[in-house]
Amino acid sequence: MSARRSIADLSADLADRAESFCRQYFPEGSKQGNYWQVGDTSGAKGQSLAIRLQAQGGRKAGSWTDFATGEYGDLIDLMHERLGSVTLKETLREARSFLGEAPCPSLPCDTQRAECPDAASSKRIARARKLFAAGKPVLGTLAATYLQGRGITRLGPALRYHPRVFLRQGEDDADPPQRAPALLAKITDNRGQITGCARFYLDPSTGGLAEIESPKRILGQLHGHAIRFWSGKARSDLIVGEGLENTLSVGTALSEFDLASCLTATHLGLFIPPPGIKRIWIARDNDEAGRTASLRLRNQLESLGIACGGLVPNMGDFNDDLRAFGKDALRRSLLEAMKVQGLEIEDG
Repeated sequence: MSARRSIADLSADLADRAESFCRQYFPEGSKQGNYWQVGDTSGAKGQSLAIRLQAQGGRKAGSWTDFATGEYGDLIDLMHERLGSVTLKETLREARSFLGEAPCPSLPCDTQRAECPDAASSKRIARARKLFAAGKPVLGTLAATYLQGRGITRLGPALRYHPRVFLRQGEDDADPPQRAPALLAKITDNRGQITGCARFYLDPSTGGLAEIESPKRILGQLHGHAIRFWSGKARSDLIVGEGLENTLSVGTALSEFDLASCLTATHLGLFIPPPGIKRIWIARDNDEAGRTASLRLRNQLESLGIACGGLVPNMGDFNDDLRAFGKDALRRSLLEAMKVQGLEIEDG
């Protein structure tokens, strides 16, 4: 009996059937030229993740990049993320079944997602923890300059700065990795364990984000988790937002609230509420992706018996509002929205 083919062979065979693969595992996506575009590795609607369907200009078919997170890989990697597989063996079994080489197991649903990461995920989490540990407090650094330049004054121990973080332009970048300064933000689960590290690459000459493809990237696991900021007082309310800047803008105006930033609209919809929380305020962006994610999270919270309120900016996101109208005006707007939904706080 012949030995089983290598992972590279399976990956190559999946790449030969890339479009069929996409239609089966990412039916919410759509074909755009030589790419299949979808929201993220969970298969949500959107265009952040692009999968190359045919080899082109020396670039392999089946390679993909999530431009919202900076993650990339081949179709084995993508299948692993899509399934939420417990082990690589489970993913390879699914790959063989797709190629007609083995019986097809059922696709796990969200509730069957593994609690324990596999070896590859564990390595990414370990790298994320090591990177965050190597950072230093943000005050007085380029990271603070970036946030303060956007009107943000709510910081915290979840943020650090590193002057020389490895930077690859993409999967097909043949040049050696560069190093660039970055704002680091630790992603944690509800037990406080670090599961990932978000990197915001910065430009020292402007104090803003670096002029590169995908300056915001994630290392480790984000699904269900968040970047968290505590007010210093025990509360049963929690504000959950999309992007880091969006969430910290709300926190700048409402310093008495605890915060959780999910980084993307998709992951906002996947947020797992911590125990003891009685009400969550969803601070979404003012667009269709934010509305859809908010509705998904609201449905989940209601099924858990957690009260829910919505906060929507006047402009595109709350950082736009903060910079356009100022902290005091944003605070008044947010408190009024909360009051309408049944919460009153003394506006001091």
